[in-house]
Amino acid sequence: MPPVALIAGPTASGKSDLAIRLALALEARGRRGVVINADSAQVYADLAVLSARPTADEMRGVDHRLFGTWDGATACSAADWAGAARRNIAEAHAAGAVPILVGGTGLYLRTLIDGIAPIPPIDPVVREAVRGLHVAEAHAALSREDPDRAALLHPSDTTRVARALEVVRSTGRPLGAWQAERSGGIAGSIDLHPVILLPDRPWLYERCDRRFAVMLTGGAIEEVRALMRRGLDPDLPVMRAIGVPEVRAFLAGEASLAATQERGSLATRHYVKRQLTWLRHQCPAEWPRAESEDFCPKGLFVRLLHD
Repeated sequence: MPPVALIAGPTASGKSDLAIRLALALEARGRRGVVINADSAQVYADLAVLSARPTADEMRGVDHRLFGTWDGATACSAADWAGAARRNIAEAHAAGAVPILVGGTGLYLRTLIDGIAPIPPIDPVVREAVRGLHVAEAHAALSREDPDRAALLHPSDTTRVARALEVVRSTGRPLGAWQAERSGGIAGSIDLHPVILLPDRPWLYERCDRRFAVMLTGGAIEEVRALMRRGLDPDLPVMRAIGVPEVRAFLAGEASLAATQERGSLATRHYVKRQLTWLRHQCPAEWPRAESEDFCPKGLFVRLLHD
């Protein structure tokens, strides 16, 4: 089966650099690597700075795909991204190259690898009714209508509680039943070479703080100002990306630059914490974990680099 490398990890963990070094290591052995983005912020053309998208110099001549591909006015769902990723993986394989998936958006990766549940469209009336409930009411209702899912979710998890409740009410089947019928995953048709980067949290936090400070003086403010000029729906993913709400408050005169930096850093830290939790508990146990800060392609991808 054709090989696919996968580098998953939280923001600021060094994923992009490792992907590029892996591609260069493959090139030194007469093979080509193609880096394919799996980060839900880096897909948007509008977020080059705030998503820390690799620059042309940082790419070092390595082919990069699905970076800045979506316009912010169009939401990129996990299914949208997975479809595009499958096409790019197929193109890379047809050209004799090794696709290198890199990102920290767990839902994207899970949808691509394991497939997606074939849930029918949700009845708009049901969705409106569910989304109008307070999260405590929604969780109580879910406990009655889908107790297994309710037991898995925190009572304050507004998004997931609402999703589970609208699915069972709209389709008559619990979310778990649909997820058991996942289809479209590529796991059975590729030779996967995964690694999960899990560096020390204080080290990550320090990098996040430093990086957000650099973003604020390196174009993030101008980036958000350009987004605001477009008058986009505030519920679009691009408008809710980390850093955008914080910089919007600064531009509206509601926060100082120092407060904006503090809030952006805090939001990034919270995101890192969620990513680490997901990666530790949702990724297959057999996927190798790398817990140092010194990631070496030769040590992490032994089989791929010697096949």
